[in-house]
Amino acid sequence: MAHDSLTCPNCGHTIKAYRNPFPTVDVIIELAEGIVLIERKNEPYGWAIPGGFVDYGESVETAAARESLEETGLEVNNLRLLGVYSDPARDKRSHNISTVYAATATGKPQAGDDAAGLAVFPLDRLPQPLCFDHAKILADYAARKLAGSI
Repeated sequence: MAHDSLTCPNCGHTIKAYRNPFPTVDVIIELAEGIVLIERKNEPYGWAIPGGFVDYGESVETAAARESLEETGLEVNNLRLLGVYSDPARDKRSHNISTVYAATATGKPQAGDDAAGLAVFPLDRLPQPLCFDHAKILADYAARKLAGSI
């Protein structure tokens, strides 16, 4: 377990401070025209699958629905687990573990929350650059889609 040392401000004793990865979610939202991606307005810049951090006391499924609504204005349904992505280097800002879902939605997506823009892309015409490890996630999704297993 990774740890750093902290000094107690009251007694000066050195104690261990354990660091844990942060849980996040990403949701590949399927519309008839393709999948919804957001253009990030904060670093790292580029295109990304909608998602974000899981709040304390919140399930990953609830976080997936909340983040989808906040970032795209879409209410998702039919959540299907694609996988868990945990490479410590997947996000340069911190060690995040993402539970990734595919889901369907209806309606007109609109950029919200921390999105500078939003667009719907066919899988064979994805924009560049894709943030984080989202190129790998979308390649895994495309392979599973082709195999009929998601």
